[in-house]
Amino acid sequence: MKYTWLGHASIRLEIAGQVLLIDPWIDGNPMFPNERREEVLAGATAILVTHGHFDHVSGVPELARELGIPVYGIADLMGWWGASERGVETVGFNKGGTVGIGDVAVTMVSASHSSSLMIDDGPVYTGAEAGYMIAGEGRCVYVSGDTDVMADMSVLQDLHAPEIGILCAGGHFTMDMKRAAYAASRLFRFQTVIPVHYRTFPLLEQSADALKAALPGVRVLDPEPGETLEL
Repeated sequence: MKYTWLGHASIRLEIAGQVLLIDPWIDGNPMFPNERREEVLAGATAILVTHGHFDHVSGVPELARELGIPVYGIADLMGWWGASERGVETVGFNKGGTVGIGDVAVTMVSASHSSSLMIDDGPVYTGAEAGYMIAGEGRCVYVSGDTDVMADMSVLQDLHAPEIGILCAGGHFTMDMKRAAYAASRLFRFQTVIPVHYRTFPLLEQSADALKAALPGVRVLDPEPGETLEL
C-alpha cells in the first residue's frame, strides 16, 4: 500500500491493485506538486470525493474526463454531475453504503462539516459531507474528510478497526492537531496517522508537531507534497 500527499486534502492511495485519487484538487491548489503532475496522476483508477467544497472538488469532472475514470461520492452530488457533466461516469452512494472498486471495499461514513459549491447564481447544496473507510490487502484506512471530532468515531472503530487514519487537522474549518490527536487516541486505535488539510493557507496550522507529541507510540507521517510513502 502506498500513500502520496498531493497537497491540502488531496491524496493518492494505491491499494489492492487500485489507484484512488481522493479529493484531487489539482488546478489552483498551491501545494500540488505541478512538476510531478503526470507521475502522481498516472494509473489512477477512480476518484473519491468527500464533499462539495471547492478545495475538494474543483476540476474533478474535468480530471475524470481527462483520465477516463469514474467518480464516487454522495448521491446528491454524483446525480448532479451525472446529469450535467457530459462524459463523466459517476457512482453515487450514501453513508453506511459500501461499493466495490476492484478488490477494494469503500464504505461511506459520517463526518461533521458542511457541503456546498459556489456557482454563478450562488451556493448550491451538494449533499452531505462524508468520510471513507477503505479496505483492501487485509487492512483498513480511514479518510476523515473534513470533520470535527464526533462520538460516532468510536462506532466506526468498532465496525471497521482501521489501522491507518488520514485525518484533517488544520483547524479553523476542521478539527485542529489537538482535536485530531484526541480522536486518534481516545476514539480510534490507529497504528499510523497522517494529517491533511493543513499548511495550505496562513489561517491553517502549519506544523504537525503537536500531533506527533500527543501520540507517543503511534507512527505519525508528515510527508512533503508529492512524496510517496509505504504504509
